[in-house]
This record gives sequence, structure tokens and C-alpha cells, in this order.
Amino acid sequence: MTALRNLGFGPGRAVVVLAFTQILCWGILIYPPVLTMPHLTADRGWSLTFGMAGFSLALVISGIMSPIVGGLIDRHGGNVVMAPGALAGALGLALLATTDARPMYFVSWALIGLSMSSSLYDPAFATLARLFGSSARRQITFVTFAGGFASTVGWPATHLLLEHVGWRGTYLVFAAVMAFVVAPLHGFALPRTPSPSHGAVVSGPHPVPEEPLRPEGRPFLLLAMAFALHALILSGVTSNLLSMFERGGLSAATVVTLGALFGPAQVAARLIDFLLAGRTHPLWIARGAIALMALSFAVLAFVGVSVPVAGLFCIAFGAANGVMTIARGSLPLLMFGHAGYGRVIGRIARPALFIQASAPFVVAAAVERFSDAAVIEVGMLAALAGLGCFLLIRPPQPASRR
Repeated sequence: MTALRNLGFGPGRAVVVLAFTQILCWGILIYPPVLTMPHLTADRGWSLTFGMAGFSLALVISGIMSPIVGGLIDRHGGNVVMAPGALAGALGLALLATTDARPMYFVSWALIGLSMSSSLYDPAFATLARLFGSSARRQITFVTFAGGFASTVGWPATHLLLEHVGWRGTYLVFAAVMAFVVAPLHGFALPRTPSPSHGAVVSGPHPVPEEPLRPEGRPFLLLAMAFALHALILSGVTSNLLSMFERGGLSAATVVTLGALFGPAQVAARLIDFLLAGRTHPLWIARGAIALMALSFAVLAFVGVSVPVAGLFCIAFGAANGVMTIARGSLPLLMFGHAGYGRVIGRIARPALFIQASAPFVVAAAVERFSDAAVIEVGMLAALAGLGCFLLIRPPQPASRR
């Protein structure tokens, strides 16, 4: 009964609120362009490349703003920062649907980028760290577990709206959801006071460090580089992966079916981590996940594309990415502590978001210039480089137990 009361009225309700709003925000801000952009550009007579440049701008703006937003959450709380961010997203989405001028198109995406920086995982993680301190890992895991359903909700909802109200109506509906659902939940339902357990030393096999590392120097650079390499793999290679499978001889229907395995594998891996939270250090989770990515690319590169190999790749890669998202939230918390965590995770996210914005175009150009096999090999090498970064990281000594 106490646990239920905490979820409804105590600091624990932040987990419920953010789990729900992460599904909405990812489903509205990140997933729709792959479905809406062909309609938007065809209606306006623009090239698809020009249309996607707006989405890339949003990712760049998000990267620039992430440390600033994280620092504001550290000082003032998630409700003060995330609610205006949702309203900025609502305005950007509404402008996207109602204005056809090219300059305003980029203004729209800049506002959406500002909303990304204050609505997605990083600000949610910062909010949880401010509320729960060093014990926030389990809450972070639960929120990412729920967020894994965003594509399951977002893509079907976008497809349904496109059929019934067109792309303009779709974005207007999304704007209304951001303004009248997400913003009020962030503004009024997120707790304002930290949990009573905030700052307590967590008992368990991997307690928090007695003296967290300073977020600078070699450990910080290695961590930022490792997650940036993960972003390169995730955004660059996977954005072109299904097309590579099709060029490798698989039918379009088979490719779509195989691609659908990514989401369930991601959610299943997060569920396992949620059930085992606290028993495995996030650094080992990150090492294992990116090693699995490297192995997946190696099998694809040396065995070749076939239905069984492509299916195993999608399952393994989805599972690895699922827990890498958790590691991105929990590993900086254990290494650098909860003080100033929002700004720290924003600084880590900045290079990753810049790479995420440019990687799809760079990898697509590499496919045209070289070959699919070369890009798969680059994915393998990037994963091995990321693994090397994680292996070189040494976490601080844990707090002594009394």
C-alpha cells in the first residue's frame, strides 16, 4: 500500500509520469518523420534531402541545448524546464503544419529541437537523478523500459492519422498532445521535492562511489567518445540497414518483418535489466552490449546476408541498444555522482547528438561511394572502438559498507 501511495502521491509518481510522457514524446518528436516526410516534401515540391535537413537541424539544436537544459533541471527541477519544452515543441509542430515558407520551416524544426533537448531521455534522467539522487538507476531503467514502446505506439498512430487527416492534420494533433497532455503532466504532475532517500548510499553488490570522479579528463572523454560511437552506429548504419538487407537479396516484406524484431528485442533486454537492476554494474552492461554489437556486425560481414543471419542481427542489435540506453543514464550517475548530473549527461549527449544528426547522410554517401559491405565493416570497427573506450574506463572505488 505504501508503494502504491508513493507512486500516486509521492516522488515515485515521477516514474509513472515520465514513463508515459516518454512514449508520447519519442512517438511525436522522433519517429514520425520517416512516415510524414515523403508527404510533406511532395506537397511542397521539395526534395526529401531538403526536408530531412530540418530534422537534422532539430538534432543539432538538441545537442547544443542539452547541457544547458540539464543544468537548469539540476537547479530548478524537471517540472520547471520540461513543461516549457513541451510547449516549444507544440508551437514548432503547429508551425510545421501551417506555414510553407522555407525559413519558417527551419524555425519550426529549431523549436522542435529545443523540445527534444527538454523532453526526451536525458532531461528525464536528470529529473530522476534530482529526485532520487544516487539511487535513481532503477527508476531510469523503468522509464527506458516504457520508452521502448514508443515506436510500437508512434508509428501505427502516425500511419493512422496520415490516412485520416493528412500530414498537416497529423502534426496539428501532435501539437495538441504536446500542449494539452505532455506540458501539463510535466508542469503539474512531476514532483517538486526530492525523495527522502535522496543522497543515501545504496546497498547492493554495486553501491555508489564514496568519492565520485570529476566529470572531466580521461574518464569523461572516454565515456563521451564511447557513447558518440554508439550514436554513429545506431543512427548511421541502422538508418540504412533495411535498405542494405533488401539490396542483399531479401524481399521487401521479409525486410520489414525482420526490422520489426528490433523493438521487441530492445524492450525484452530492458525488462531483463529492470528485473536484475543493481546486480550488474552499468559499465559491464555497456561493455557487453557494445561487444554484442561488434559480434553482430562481424557475423553479418563475414557470413553474409540471409534471413537467419539478418534476423539474429536485428534481435542482437536491438537487445544491445536497449541496455545501452540504460547504461547511458546510469553509468554517468555512478561514475560522477548525482550532483550536477543533468549538466554532465547533457555534455555527454552533445557529441552523440551531433553525430546522430549527420551520420545518416554520411553513411548513405559511403554506401554510394563504396559498398554495403564496407559500411557494415565500419559499423563493426566503430563498435570495437567503443568497446575499447569502455574497457579503458576504471570506475571510482565504491563506498564502504557499514
